[in-house]
Amino acid sequence: MAAYILRRLLLIIPTLLGILTINFFIIQAAPGGPVEQTLAQLEGLNVEATGRIGSAVQSDIIQNSNGDSSYRGAQGMDPALVAQIEKLYGFDKPVHERFLQMLQNYLVFDFGRSFYSDKPVTTLIMEKMPVSISLGLWTTLLTYLISVPLGIKKAVRDGTPFDVWSSSAIIVGYAIPNFLFAILLIVVFAGGTYFNWFPLRGLTSSNFEELSLLGKIGDYFWHIALPVLASVISSFATLTMLTKNSFLDEIGKQYVLTARAKGLNENQVLYGHVFRNAMLLIIAGMPAALIGIFFTGSMLIEVIFSLDGLGLLGYEAVINRDYPVIFGTLYIFTLIGLVLKLISDITYVIVDPRIDFESREG
Repeated sequence: MAAYILRRLLLIIPTLLGILTINFFIIQAAPGGPVEQTLAQLEGLNVEATGRIGSAVQSDIIQNSNGDSSYRGAQGMDPALVAQIEKLYGFDKPVHERFLQMLQNYLVFDFGRSFYSDKPVTTLIMEKMPVSISLGLWTTLLTYLISVPLGIKKAVRDGTPFDVWSSSAIIVGYAIPNFLFAILLIVVFAGGTYFNWFPLRGLTSSNFEELSLLGKIGDYFWHIALPVLASVISSFATLTMLTKNSFLDEIGKQYVLTARAKGLNENQVLYGHVFRNAMLLIIAGMPAALIGIFFTGSMLIEVIFSLDGLGLLGYEAVINRDYPVIFGTLYIFTLIGLVLKLISDITYVIVDPRIDFESREG
């Protein structure tokens, strides 16, 4: 097992390199980069944009010339100003030099500074991480605590009225997008139309530091209740049906009939034999579920409930062409995903010791 883990850890390096390479050159080829956006703002004499360039070059905005430039928005602008903007964002170097410099910095987890907030990318990520971890951990925990027992019960009682009405409820929950359900929760419980029981903004109250320990815990769960509920509704349906189908498939196999013929009761058969085999498929999908819940699925929830997390950070970075944030978050998310996949394989062995990764090649 140790040799397999070592091979997988070494495989992370070329995988990260490939993903970063592909995304780097795709984004570089996309129009509307930070230089173009700044030039467009400067043409409109946007004060906020000129503030980032510095007062020393603001006077150059008025000095128009007809110098050639590769930027569409640079026509009629001073080439010296355009060159200074390129240098500001690091675009005064060839593409391959920027790429190699980025890889060199990423080896020591130096992701640079955001183009627009002028903060280190690591600082931004650490500021947003608690929100996404809170949403992701509680959503994942509740999803598995609800879905696995419910899926097992539906498999055992397949075709009964309980299975029918619970399937109907699951289908309805799956059909409603999480952002729509979030809006419904706000309308009903957060001061929309009916009740004003839950807060609408932030992860904690403004007086959080003044509260006692129990008060802080209660305040935290008070704020996180609706966002987590909205996320769970859209997540547990697929896992419940996957659990049910996985258990149904195992229950119909020969070894289950043999176990029953030996006189084992249903709980012994279900949790002593079926559970270990049926849960392999559930464990296999855990890394993808975690990544989806932590980073992609939480973006709309963060926007609706005014939670400043990683999902919102990544979305704003793409919109603003904030390349350091885009590549920094991509690097971290990919690394976390690869590590979670390795943890998933290790969990396979814990659940079913018959699996031997040592015998695999490559």
